[in-house]
Amino acid sequence: MPQGKKLNDGFKLHICQSVFNFTVIHRGNDMSLTRRRFLGWMGAAGAGTLLGREANAAANVHFKGYPDSFAVLHDITLCVGCRACEAACNKVNELPAPDKPFKDLTVLDQRRRTTAKTYTVVNRFQDEKDAKKPIFVKKQCNHCLEPACASACFVRAFQKTPEGAVTYDHTVCVGCRYCMVACPFEIPTYEYDQALSPRIMKCTLCHPRVMNGQLPGCVEACPKEALTFGKRKDVLDLARNRIKTHPNRYVDHIYGETEMGGTSWLYISGVPFSQIGMREDLGVTPAPELTSGALGAVPIVVGLWPVLLTGIYAITQRKEKVSAEETRQAVAEAVSRERNAAEKQIAVVTEKAQKDKDAAIKQAVKKALDEAAKAQQEVNS
Repeated sequence: MPQGKKLNDGFKLHICQSVFNFTVIHRGNDMSLTRRRFLGWMGAAGAGTLLGREANAAANVHFKGYPDSFAVLHDITLCVGCRACEAACNKVNELPAPDKPFKDLTVLDQRRRTTAKTYTVVNRFQDEKDAKKPIFVKKQCNHCLEPACASACFVRAFQKTPEGAVTYDHTVCVGCRYCMVACPFEIPTYEYDQALSPRIMKCTLCHPRVMNGQLPGCVEACPKEALTFGKRKDVLDLARNRIKTHPNRYVDHIYGETEMGGTSWLYISGVPFSQIGMREDLGVTPAPELTSGALGAVPIVVGLWPVLLTGIYAITQRKEKVSAEETRQAVAEAVSRERNAAEKQIAVVTEKAQKDKDAAIKQAVKKALDEAAKAQQEVNS
């Protein structure tokens, strides 16, 4: 598909999405039930039991990819590290301006990761065979076919769409951050600087633009066509053809075709992926299967929320009785106090979940290697 152009005019996508509108009667008038007020009422009512049941159910839910979804191919050999994709992402998603302008390439001197204010980053690596030859790699959410973040989310704030993107609904998110633990690529980030309505932030694969028949912002902005957007099956065919046509240029592997069950962001490279900061120990098992055991810890995390929500509820009740400054100070103190208590408990759960996930990955990789060795022995014999 040609870069820098919109999709065909006849291209139309339709998606059925449930929208929940909460409305209550208050003093004789309709009043929209905001996320903050809803959480306050949940805390006052003691929501731990209800959320615990939802968490148990989530551990058994596995999300499957859609066969006709879209994907992006990142040809690492074509990337020149210009950061045009970062600038486009920042503009399209209306993110805060970075500390340094996008044309300042000194930021490439340090390894970076995505943040709550940066959905995509380009990192620079050195070719082990040619120290003078830099290699540039773009990093963002890989939009797994069976996303671990969606499987871990007990309120279903994450959804895998038929178009390929993994979207996030902040209006239902309770901020447990279990998606951050579950993600094998360490992508979701948290708005710690937002006291009352923090969100999980990550690349959206420009889902609204795709629904409008447009290319993702980064793909449209890439001057070297290092990024190609299209149907996943077509993008895979393109990648295979490039590897077949130029075997000396590429490693014979498409990263993301099978890793963790497959992703909607695919990569081809001229050097082993382990040399450019990409994990090669993930195996082909979908992430939800590997994290299903660790998800049993979700109710423990959820049990911490009634404490925090009760504090928010109490402050909300005082809203009309205190000044704006007193409210701000009370909120800050309550959130800080309860967050510190919650962080200690979450740290214990997170450590256990990480160990369970690593153990499952190692077991899956070992099994695959054993099967490959057995098959090789049969061929030799």
